[in-house]
This record gives sequence, structure tokens and C-alpha cells, in this order.
Amino acid sequence: MVNELDDVTTRLADAGFIAAREEAEELLEYAEGDDLVLASMIERRLRGEPLAWITGFALFCGMKIRIDRGVYVPRWQSEPLARRAATRLPARGIAIDLCTGSGAIAKILQLARPNARILASDLNDGAVQCASSNGVEVYPGDLFEPLPRGLERTVDVVVGIVPYVPTKSMSLLSRDTLTFESTLSYDGGNDGADVLRRVVSDSSRYLRSGGALLIELGGDQVDVLMGDLIRHRFTDIKTLIDDEGDVRGLEATLHT
Repeated sequence: MVNELDDVTTRLADAGFIAAREEAEELLEYAEGDDLVLASMIERRLRGEPLAWITGFALFCGMKIRIDRGVYVPRWQSEPLARRAATRLPARGIAIDLCTGSGAIAKILQLARPNARILASDLNDGAVQCASSNGVEVYPGDLFEPLPRGLERTVDVVVGIVPYVPTKSMSLLSRDTLTFESTLSYDGGNDGADVLRRVVSDSSRYLRSGGALLIELGGDQVDVLMGDLIRHRFTDIKTLIDDEGDVRGLEATLHT
């Protein structure tokens, strides 16, 4: 087993995968000793297919999340956003997770606040099925549109990883991302803020006074959205920074 682990690690490392040994361990665990299954999975990974699509799961905030093929894979960089959203959610509050994908953030909120109501939405039918299989109350459709009526002014937290990559920067994404994942998960329009602006505007109708908006974004998009945030009565606007000093998100509070 050690030699096999070393062999798989070497193949992945030679292909440029940074976490080669960790990935090799996952592939070997999933193959359960079946050489044909292992060979097939290695080939899929070497072609650039996301590891989570191959193994069927991803770890997010320490939780094992089911990931179906074709569904957006949650990144570790989004974990602080999920944890921060949990701190803003009251024990019996209401949260909405937009563009939920596999339902990873919604699951973290459920774990942190088991007596709260967590709702989610996604345009991708496969994502809706995947999130539902992960135990998420999820609705198919665009942002807030498919959610049950009567939620206006009652929601404590709106959180989401919506498309925010500027169209002109899409070519800078990794080859694997462009080859296998849908551009709909990433392309945010000319300045990357097309969907973000809609989220800011619509969140102001759903959040209660004092409710929190937390969205993932990057670059100078906090500045790009500042006018929209102020116009829709958001205050206490904070930029979320990762350990390397990069912008990862935005947190704001609605005051009416």
C-alpha cells in the first residue's frame, strides 16, 4: 500500500498537482483496492476533472459534503465566509444561501444553528438535487425568485457565492475550471458585479433591520458595490480578508 501510495503521489505530482499525496490518499481510499477503479480515477484526475467529482465528496469546514458530477465544488477559501455567516445567525433565525451548489454553506449553518431555518436556491438542476441529497431545503431558480413567499423583512442572514469573476478575467481561471465547470458559476459580467448588485438590491427586501449580508467577491469589488450598498441602506460594511491579505468577501448590515 505504501508503494502504491508513493506511485500515485508521484504521478499526480509530476502532472503538477500541488496536494498530490493528499489526493492520492483520497483516490486509494475510494478505490477500495480495485485496481481498475483506481486506474480510471487517476486518468480522470490527470485530465483535470475535479477530485470531488471523482470521489463524490469534498471536505468543507471539516464536514464531508456530497458532490455530484457537474456541481460546483466548494473551496476552502470560502470557509471563513460560512463560519462568519453562522456567527450572525440567531439560534432560531432564518438564513438564505444563494447559488448554494452542493449546499455546503447551508450545511455549515445547519450544523451551527440546528434550530434555525436555512433555505437555499440554485439555477442548476443538478445542484438542486445534490443539495437536497445533503439535507438542504433548496429551491430551483434564480436567486430569491423561487423562495417561498412571506420571507420579506424576516431574514437574519443572506449569504452566497455568486458569480463574480469579470468576463475579461475568465481566461485567467485554471485550465481545469474552464474545461470542466460551467462558466455560469463564475462569469459576473463586465466588472464581475452584475449578480452581486442584484443580490445587494434584493437582499434589502428580505433582510430584517439588523440582518447581515455576506457575499464572496474579490479585487476592488467592495468599492464597486459601495454605492449600491449605501443606496440600499447597508452600513457597517466590512471587507473580509484572508491570511494572505487578499479580499475574499464582504459583510454588511441592513438598517431601515
